Amino acid sequence: MNPEAQQRTVNIEIGDKEWEGVYSNFVIITHSTSEFVLDFARMLPGAQKAKVFSRIIMTPQHAKALLATLEQNVKRFENEHGEIKLAPNDLSRGPIGFQTPGAKKD
Repeated sequence: MNPEAQQRTVNIEIGDKEWEGVYSNFVIITHSTSEFVLDFARMLPGAQKAKVFSRIIMTPQHAKALLATLEQNVKRFENEHGEIKLAPNDLSRGPIGFQTPGAKKD
């Protein structure tokens, strides 16, 4: 069997607190030459303040691998459930929140 085709099994443990998950509708991504920092937050409609609930710090290599894996999973999701549509406001909010690269700004 081709070594690249072999699946690797990894046992993953998750604590009770982590099992509940954290909802986020807002992310701030910053980076340096050695790391990417993703601050996941929640922001209520009309609010001028967001609270960060989780910070993830990773190497640039892991950030790129995350991007590729997320793209693959979004494609898989859309193949099963149809295209994920973004509201026009989601693409033109400004410099905050989840955004599509190259989105037009009002």
